[in-house]
Amino acid sequence: MDELVHHERPSPNFNERTLPISMVVIHYTEMESADAALERLCDPDAGVSAHYLISEAGEVTRLVAEDKRAWHAGTSYWRGHKDVNSASIGIELDHPGHALGYREFSDAQFAALVPLVARIVKEHDIPRANVVGHSDVAPARKIDPGELFPWDRLAEYGLCLPRPEKLELGDPFDNDGAFYLALERFGYDVTDGRKAVEAFQRRWRPERIDGEIDGQIRAILFQLLLDRDRGHAR
Repeated sequence: MDELVHHERPSPNFNERTLPISMVVIHYTEMESADAALERLCDPDAGVSAHYLISEAGEVTRLVAEDKRAWHAGTSYWRGHKDVNSASIGIELDHPGHALGYREFSDAQFAALVPLVARIVKEHDIPRANVVGHSDVAPARKIDPGELFPWDRLAEYGLCLPRPEKLELGDPFDNDGAFYLALERFGYDVTDGRKAVEAFQRRWRPERIDGEIDGQIRAILFQLLLDRDRGHAR
């Protein structure tokens, strides 16, 4: 057991991967307690699991070995992958979620998350653009970890893409259809366009999530694509 993991609680809910690991997906549990979440993640009748759960106190429990396919993402899509579970490592954060009283994530939890993600992305050579939230890979169904998750702090450690600060002048998208095509090119499932826009806002402009395509999010998406095309977004 490595020093980043405090407990082992093997879940029966896993199977074999069919893809190499190229992603990290961050979730919240939306349950009353870490113990309740662990019970569910280890319940064979529930049919869900994750590789890790981090309590609000910062204790890390490993439930599924990283070389196995945990069942955390459900029906999901990211950058061409329709089987996100096979391509990703899932981390659940003990948190009440939007249903039970949404609030800031604890400092202890974040302090435990950083070295865990750092080790995972180094070991599996995961690009920053593929460290994502559940809402990014399942925008029509999920909103976790939500607008209060500190992506900016995680980006300071080089573990996910930062929000673009300098935005190029000009508007590259002639209409909403062009924006949706670009959003899909960046990685999102745009089957439900409004939900995809909300997911993009939740990740990249969390101060206002309204599902509307406006100049600011058009500029942010354009900058993200420019940075990727220039090789700055790995």
